Amino acid sequence: LEPFACPTSAVAQTDPVPLPYLQDPDYSSYNVKLEVAIQGEDMSAPQTVSASNFANLYWNARQQLVHHSVTGCVMRPGDLLASGTISGGDEAAFGSMLELSWKGSRDVKLGDTDNTRKFLRDGDNVVMSGWSRKDGVGRV
Repeated sequence: LEPFACPTSAVAQTDPVPLPYLQDPDYSSYNVKLEVAIQGEDMSAPQTVSASNFANLYWNARQQLVHHSVTGCVMRPGDLLASGTISGGDEAAFGSMLELSWKGSRDVKLGDTDNTRKFLRDGDNVVMSGWSRKDGVGRV
């Protein structure tokens, strides 16, 4: 992912300031576009409900790995770490249905369809995708 390295949306970590062991002198992230879509049982295709970017994480991947391992947890190749929600600065980039629906107080439109949701329904398929693209590198 190094060709896709970029500044984080926070630019600097000031609120909160990381503890010394989490301070990263090369504080940065990766430009990975993220999209979440929902396809209900009666829908022919998934419809996008959120589009964000990995660069919106306040705690970068290196810091998350350090934090996870500082208590002695052994990390091995292939281990999967989850970042949690990755919300952007505007409503279209909120990272969860709870945020998108303002705690269930308003409907979330599913793309250009008449379908809406406040929360997921039984039978809904959730499609999460992420990709980077750069001239001379291609798409990952």
